[in-house]
Order: sequence, then structure tokens, then C-alpha cells
Amino acid sequence: MHYYIGVDGGGTKTAIVAASRDASVFSYVKTGSASWREYGIDPVVKNIKQVIEALPFQAEDSIVGMAVGLPCFGESADGDRELERALHEAFDGIPLYLSNDVEVGWAGSLGLSPGVNVVAGTGAIAFGKDKEGNIARSGGWGEFFGDEGSCYWMGLRVMELFTKQSDGRMVRDELYELVRRELKLTNDLDFIDLIYDQYRHRDKVAALQLLAKQAAMAGSQSAKALYVAAAAELCLLVRAIRDKLIFANEPFLVSYSGGLFHAVDFVFPRFTQGVEEMGGKLMPPRFEPAEGALLLAFSKFHTEGLPRLHARLSENK
Repeated sequence: MHYYIGVDGGGTKTAIVAASRDASVFSYVKTGSASWREYGIDPVVKNIKQVIEALPFQAEDSIVGMAVGLPCFGESADGDRELERALHEAFDGIPLYLSNDVEVGWAGSLGLSPGVNVVAGTGAIAFGKDKEGNIARSGGWGEFFGDEGSCYWMGLRVMELFTKQSDGRMVRDELYELVRRELKLTNDLDFIDLIYDQYRHRDKVAALQLLAKQAAMAGSQSAKALYVAAAAELCLLVRAIRDKLIFANEPFLVSYSGGLFHAVDFVFPRFTQGVEEMGGKLMPPRFEPAEGALLLAFSKFHTEGLPRLHARLSENK
């Protein structure tokens, strides 16, 4: 049996989906981060290969096309060359389409339809495509001076709020007590050693966004304000894409993916308002980003199978 593979590589986790040529058989699996800037190109590619090889294929099965979306692709000429080299060596002879993970997020959220997709996971980035096939992206500049509105950005803000509430620069609220409890702090200054020792990687910092969510649910005004600020940053990404593409005389579709959007009650009111004010129409994602990667694989290497794949993915929802 012939299979196509879609890979959605993220800064925190990587999701992989395989489908047979007739879209009658599916396999899903998840693994760790695909951030080559943090973990190195060869280790990331080796991990992806090992996970794919562990899928329940039979001896006579073969992979006949892959679409791989990875963080940071398109942002470093040297890095792109090394990624392509490592992937083609690992999957020798298999037709391969390599892109930034934001493209597979768009492909999944909008099912390859024109519009804009915002990814707010470990990082924050937007990608859009119009009816004429023009593409554009915004955001995704990295954690040192960008990724506003991402889970990593939120994690840094959680650290900032905790320290300010600890030393009296801000009024303490539910976020302060929750951070102390969840991180098991007996002395607030122990926070310094804890962060430097255990939060060196982006995914760990991004996970602190979950504390903001818990605090907001408990009534923390400072945490709620963080989500409003994040939503405003994500609206800027959408506006930048809209201004670069051709969305004339009709609402343009905007969808989303990434862990930040799991904080539904705190992100969506401001995000929805901002999208509508600029002429967009917010819609829930049709498919997962990994399924978007699979759609890209079919669109590149098995176009005639796309209607069947669309139908089967819709049936699985």
C-alpha cells in the first residue's frame, strides 16, 4: 500500500499523520519538539524518521510523498540548506515538500482555501494566501525580539507579573498565589534559581502560559489583561497579511491554531472583535495542522486524491 505523510513540526511538539493513497487508512502519532535552533538539525530529523518508521506499516508498504512543516524554515539560508540535506538523506528517494510550520497550519485550518491563519503556539506567526495564489507571512521573528502573542511571550509575561507582584511593584492577585503554589516556592527569590535551572528551553517557558490560564479562570485581572494584550498582538499579524494580499469586496477568512487559543474565554473576545473590525470573518479550524501537512502532500504529489482526502478528514471530525 502507498502512503503519504504530513508532518507538523512545532516548538513544543510534533504531530505526524499518514494516509493511504485512497485515504482509507490513517495513522496519527506525536513526538517532541522540532525546533532545530534549539536541538540541532540532525537530532530533529532523526527523531522524525524514527517516529515515522515506527508507524504500523507492513513490509510491502511504501511512502510516496511527504510534506514537512518545520519551525524557522525560510529564515536562514544555511539552515534551510542543511534541513533539506538532512531530510533528503533520511528519506532518500521520497518526494518531499518542505515549508515553514505556519503553512501547514494554514492548510489545515482553512483546508487549502484562501485566507489567513494565525499560529499562536510556542511562537506566533501568520500566513495567508489569496485567490490569485499570492502568499504572505507576518510575525515569527523569534523569542529575543518578537513572537508577541505567543505562549512563550505569555510565559515571559507570567514571570514578569509574578516578580512585580512579589516585590510590591504591582498589587498581588490570584496569579501570584498560583505561581507560588504550582512551582512549590517557599521563598519567592527561589524563583530565580528555578527559572535558570529548569526553564532554559522555549517549550518550558511557553508552558507557563498555562498558569496564566489557570489564574485568569480564578479571577486574576493581571492574567486576563495578558490575554487581551496577546489577542491585540495577533490582530496585528492578521492586519499585516490583509494589507499585503488581495481580499476584495468580501470578508476574508481568518482561522487559527496553537495552544494559546485553548484559553477560549480570554483570547477570543478581543481577537474576534479585532478581526471583524478589519473586514475578516473568524472561523474555527477545519482540520489539525498535521492534517494540513497531509493535504499539502496530496496537493503536491497526488492532486487527484484531494477530494477523497477532504471528504475522509471531514468524516473523521
